[in-house]
Amino acid sequence: MGPNAGSLSAVVKQAEQLRINGNNYFKKDRFGAAIDAYTEAITLRPDNPVYFTNRALCHLKRNNWERVEEDCRKAIHLNQKSVKAHYMLGLALLQREEYAKGITELEKALDLGRGANPKGYMVEEIWQELAKAKYQEWERSSTKRSWAWQSLKEACESALKEKHVHDISQEEGFLDELPTSPSGQLAALGSVFSKAAEDDTPTEVPDYLCCRITLDIFRDPVITPSGLTYERAVILDHLDKVGKFDPVTREPLNRSQLVSNLAIKEAVQAFLDKHGWAYKID
Repeated sequence: MGPNAGSLSAVVKQAEQLRINGNNYFKKDRFGAAIDAYTEAITLRPDNPVYFTNRALCHLKRNNWERVEEDCRKAIHLNQKSVKAHYMLGLALLQREEYAKGITELEKALDLGRGANPKGYMVEEIWQELAKAKYQEWERSSTKRSWAWQSLKEACESALKEKHVHDISQEEGFLDELPTSPSGQLAALGSVFSKAAEDDTPTEVPDYLCCRITLDIFRDPVITPSGLTYERAVILDHLDKVGKFDPVTREPLNRSQLVSNLAIKEAVQAFLDKHGWAYKID
């Protein structure tokens, strides 16, 4: 090993020790000290994305979202498959109410997380944040559309009334008082706007899109030989802790018999796409 190799090895070890120090500070909620340690590590090894995501998490704990975004973008530049970087960048963008961009980053994080560790804790955490983000985006867009529809409705109603006044004045030449509003036309107009606003009305999730155990909408549905569909994590937990049988039919069941229910999964996605996540996931 030449002198340069030895020097590089020493730098790597020093940077790693700083990372370990930073982790220890983080566990004790000493976020400032942790940031300093990670910063020193980055100075030694600016090519390591983990140091940036670790520092970003400290900034997140301090609600310093601008710094979170900076560090996550640097981490992604070094490793485009960093689940944590895409996840925290998504959260930072949502803080700036850049919902479309934030949702895109969370979706990237979810896809990467499922590929790397489908059963990892981060997959569920990312899913929940994505659900909230899509609901918030729907709510924001819905509010804007509602105001626009209401303004347009009022303008149309005003135009109808003015036309009604004008038509009668043309016939009679002079009006002592305003005529009665054209109720039939106004009722029809209200019906049209009510129909147009239906997509902005929160919709209950159909029962067939929900797990019969948790009663929550499916995330990863699997079907059993008996034809029943369950949330994968829930039925696996049942098989491990309760017994090797279908909780509804009581027929024998084991892991190898579970098959992804792609039809239900597509139906769930279609429902979410249509209704804009117009419900909340606890």
